[in-house]
Amino acid sequence: MDRDLSDGRARSSVFLDRDGTLNVDRQYVRTPEDVELVPRAADGARMLQDAGYALVIVSNQSGIARGLFTETQAQAVDDRVIALLAQEGVRIAGSYRCPHLPDAPVAAYAKDCDCRKPQPGLILRAARDLDLDLATSWAIGDRARDVAAGIAAGCRAVLVLPTPARQDAEDFEGSRPEHVASDLMDAARFIIGHALRA
Repeated sequence: MDRDLSDGRARSSVFLDRDGTLNVDRQYVRTPEDVELVPRAADGARMLQDAGYALVIVSNQSGIARGLFTETQAQAVDDRVIALLAQEGVRIAGSYRCPHLPDAPVAAYAKDCDCRKPQPGLILRAARDLDLDLATSWAIGDRARDVAAGIAAGCRAVLVLPTPARQDAEDFEGSRPEHVASDLMDAARFIIGHALRA
């Protein structure tokens, strides 16, 4: 299944949302000290890595546009998430974030962009930068926008939903996930099992 081969074929990837999927969502995670991995997230990520997928973080961070924290502070949080995963044997191939928000109070980030999920811009940029095969890749996140971004980019998608009742409130706008998982390990098992059946 590993696509990082000498024949030049692009790699398969899993695009992972950050807050709520990898680390505990505290509404706005502002400092490295706020970072706590979601239970079994590292285990699920490691399973996907061991199955040959490159792991890439793609995250909306509108707190930057809202003036709640800076890009430098957001980078420190990203670095902490990546470091905690590395301690568990998980390597992140790349990390991408959207700092924008239409009508945001910080004028420099107030724009309607193509990188804010549900738009697929972050995933498309990562695929170009890292030579990833979108047709054999997956997106995983805890919001409908994560699913929609993955599908719009040409991937398949899994929704991580620790609270099943919340699914009724999600607006998928026609972009339905192939599986609703209880956590990242459950998502990993589904994706790996799907690959084995293919």
